[in-house]
Amino acid sequence: MSYYPLQSIPDYFGIDDLLSDEHKLIRQSVRDWVQSFIMPQIDEAAQHHKDIPNLMKELGAIGALGPYIPEEYGGAGLDQISYGLIMQELERGDSAVRSAASVQSSLVMFPIFEYGSEEQKHKFLPKLATGEMIGAFGLTEPNHGSNPAGMETNYKDIGDYLLLNGAKMWITNAPICDIAVVWAKGENGKVRGMIVERSFEGFTTPETLNKWSLRASKTGELVFNNVKIPKENLLPNVEGLKGPLSCLNSARYGISWGVIGAAIDCYCTAVQYSKERIQFGKPIASFQLQQKKLAEFLTEITKAQLLSWKLGVLKNEHKATPAQISMAKRNNVKMAIDIARESRQILGGMGIVGDFPMMRHAANLESVVTYEGTHDVHLLITGMDITGINAFG
Repeated sequence: MSYYPLQSIPDYFGIDDLLSDEHKLIRQSVRDWVQSFIMPQIDEAAQHHKDIPNLMKELGAIGALGPYIPEEYGGAGLDQISYGLIMQELERGDSAVRSAASVQSSLVMFPIFEYGSEEQKHKFLPKLATGEMIGAFGLTEPNHGSNPAGMETNYKDIGDYLLLNGAKMWITNAPICDIAVVWAKGENGKVRGMIVERSFEGFTTPETLNKWSLRASKTGELVFNNVKIPKENLLPNVEGLKGPLSCLNSARYGISWGVIGAAIDCYCTAVQYSKERIQFGKPIASFQLQQKKLAEFLTEITKAQLLSWKLGVLKNEHKATPAQISMAKRNNVKMAIDIARESRQILGGMGIVGDFPMMRHAANLESVVTYEGTHDVHLLITGMDITGINAFG
């Protein structure tokens, strides 16, 4: 049984009317690439716990890395809705593919563009945009996930250079990265960002194995043992947690779009399967319980599309708040993981095999619901915005 045709994106409320011709062209080109390059190999990659060969350069070739970075630094100069649509189509292929592009774009290229020197921008951004250089983002630590303020990774000013020590964990692209944007505490307690290059002595990136989720993505640690960081690698224009949190806002926004793609892939597959699967002499799509599920899937996808589109408009106008981004990330990931699980049931036993995407998406989304702010933490962010009371700690 083949996938539902990729041309059939659910658009129950005519949201395409809100998109420009350029938006639709970008979406279609990424969708075509996903169909031709990702779909034929993603199941094998996930089953065998291996990444997709040459993925980053392929993503660079289609303009999916740092698409909102200005052209003078190697980006495409696109708007935030274009970025969201790209993430949607990539995650329709697999969360690991969107994660690779999301980390490179929002967590590596964004801080260098936003807070880096002109020399840093010209040195790193063009190569990151083509995928010639692969980046990682170092914030989460073995003992500090939801509480980045407690980070233990630290640096000392030695005079001619900084001396970096510590470790970061659950880092996408770590084993294959050429550079990492790392956040560490100075002796004054202030958090600063710095660019750590693969060639620096004392910098190692052990791989995290035996994952049940994001199996087509390389995950690892960033370990720093007396790593000498040249002062020109310090991001000069930001201090404190504002830096890493602004990166996470950009990435969370992309996730809110991306997971819609995973939900759409499950939904379209379930619709086609339910029309073709015959039980008790008729297609299971004719039964009330299956129609109830499909109707709920479409409703939730439509709500998520409207939420992310409006958030994209706010992002373009520089009006989107961190709390609004948290709401969209939390809501849309929950929507996608629920659809992945329920649509798997529509397929019965067939839903657990690699010929269909449900189990792969569901397993991947177990990571997405946790990283870049857990489901519960985002609820508390919304709660604090409502009440003005901080419920953390």
